[in-house]
Amino acid sequence: MINIGGIRWSLHPLLAVLMLLSIMTGYIGELLTLFVLVFVHELGHAAAANGFGWKVLEIKLLPFGGVAELEEKPGAPSYEEAVIALAGPLQNLWMAGAAWALGAAGLMNPQWSDYLIHANLLLLAFNMLPIYPLDGGRLLRYICGMQLNYYATLRFSAWTGMIFSVLMIVFALLPQLEHSGGIQANLLAVGLFLFAANFTYRKQIPFLFMRFLMTRERGSRSKIRAGSRARPIVVTGLHPVWTTARLFLRDHYHLVYVMEDRGRIVGVLPEQRVVEGYLSGDRAVSDLLR
Repeated sequence: MINIGGIRWSLHPLLAVLMLLSIMTGYIGELLTLFVLVFVHELGHAAAANGFGWKVLEIKLLPFGGVAELEEKPGAPSYEEAVIALAGPLQNLWMAGAAWALGAAGLMNPQWSDYLIHANLLLLAFNMLPIYPLDGGRLLRYICGMQLNYYATLRFSAWTGMIFSVLMIVFALLPQLEHSGGIQANLLAVGLFLFAANFTYRKQIPFLFMRFLMTRERGSRSKIRAGSRARPIVVTGLHPVWTTARLFLRDHYHLVYVMEDRGRIVGVLPEQRVVEGYLSGDRAVSDLLR
């Protein structure tokens, strides 16, 4: 593990093994090229994150890409996460385009040009898989967040990541299961790593949701000062506070309307009051009106 610009960079053990094998088999040039492509890809994430004021804690380099561990800026809008996620694949696009242009102009060996194009496209395709914390998983979370509440978005993205990770593991084992070849060890290792990451991610949802609620106050204040349309939430007085809070959307400010069965509004709660009630213990929404 090394530290560059305050960011920890670490190698997945499998990547270190592959580098050793590449030296022994004479393919070190190809692997070093892949390493550089992954490095530039992750630099794109780091630059975009720093530009938005997010903190990059660590970048793990994997055999087929990398994973950036980010500390989200409190109250940050979801589009920032989408931009940061896209910043990595965009590096692969321009590098693939540059390799094609240099090859077409005769300034690069055609074989190396083809290798760089295919390597960049492979990294791009892999990182766009809808598996958190890959770029595709972060984009999936952004897209889901436009329609689903934040709690449901966390659950959906975690389960989607686990399902696709299992499919990756099965695909890696498929040649062995069909007795048509050996196990794809690289893909198997990455699949297991991503499954473990999403399994842990699913277990952390209560903590992630609590952090989401605790950082909403800053964003709420800025929305109120600037003037913003509130997204209404309608519940009965017997509705639990904790299920009401789980209806919050990430990029919207909410007013909670408490109604009787006959449709009469008995009170309106700003979302800050619901958050305070959530943090102080389980109760009915009607208790917050007293």
